[in-house]
Amino acid sequence: MAVRELPTIYSKRHLLGIEGLSPLEIQLLLDRADEFVDHGRQANKKLDQMRGLTQINLFFESSTRTRTSFELAGKRLGADVVNMSISSSSIKKGETLIDTAMTLNAMHPDVLVARHHDSGAVALLARHVNCAVINAGDGSHEHPTQALLDALTIRRRRGRIEGLLVAICGDILHSRVARSNILLLSAMGARIRVVAPKTLLPASIDAYGVEVCANMETGLADADIVMMLRLQTERMQGSFVPSVREYFHLFGLTYDKLTRAKPDALIMHPGPMNRGVEIDGTVADDIDRSAILDQVELGVAVRMACLDTLTRNLKAAA
Repeated sequence: MAVRELPTIYSKRHLLGIEGLSPLEIQLLLDRADEFVDHGRQANKKLDQMRGLTQINLFFESSTRTRTSFELAGKRLGADVVNMSISSSSIKKGETLIDTAMTLNAMHPDVLVARHHDSGAVALLARHVNCAVINAGDGSHEHPTQALLDALTIRRRRGRIEGLLVAICGDILHSRVARSNILLLSAMGARIRVVAPKTLLPASIDAYGVEVCANMETGLADADIVMMLRLQTERMQGSFVPSVREYFHLFGLTYDKLTRAKPDALIMHPGPMNRGVEIDGTVADDIDRSAILDQVELGVAVRMACLDTLTRNLKAAA
């Protein structure tokens, strides 16, 4: 089955974050991703939208799901995909980020997918290259394709986003996923509630326009979607929770806590999961309630949509 041609109304050169995207642009990317979902389940997954184009994946942080799904997405669209190994690159020898950008730019790639441990680093890269740039996660700032795949998962499982109550639970402070989801789901009409201990909430949380709860009992009340986040210990300096055991007792998702949500509440997690820390394993594996594997599958379709949309814009501008 061929993928339909959809009207292009996404006018931006890059995808650096959800912030700044209009609901119409978000809708375009979600609709485009929907077109790729069924294609990804066929025996022949190869398309030619990016035939002759080069995609470089530049990950300064380790990643399994995001890098693999971007690689699959590019290859399924027909691109030549290059995964740069940071451990053996000139970056490890002291090359600056701008020098790296200029070096890559001299090779004339068509799209650069970048993840970096510093907020704003991907936007800095984008200012020094001529190709399209996709932010695959920058520090605690944004992770736009994760928010898009979460939104697509919700839309396909619930039929809509508008009017749903989404409880985002856990390490809000360090989570780029939380920030991108708050921006996107709010823009699409969802009601957002964040659930976390005070030590794991941003000081500016009031500016996010969300409800804030300090315990799971009230935080999960009547929720349509329960989105769990992992403790990002790699970004923590100092003690943010008394112990992992106490954190699970108070904020880990169990069936008992889930009874506060709606009976058909959907369980989500961006991964990687820490079973027994932010979620009980039996809850995560509940085939009726958990959408975690759906998120993984739809991640490839969303990243295909982003790659296709941005490179199509480049072709149109050429």
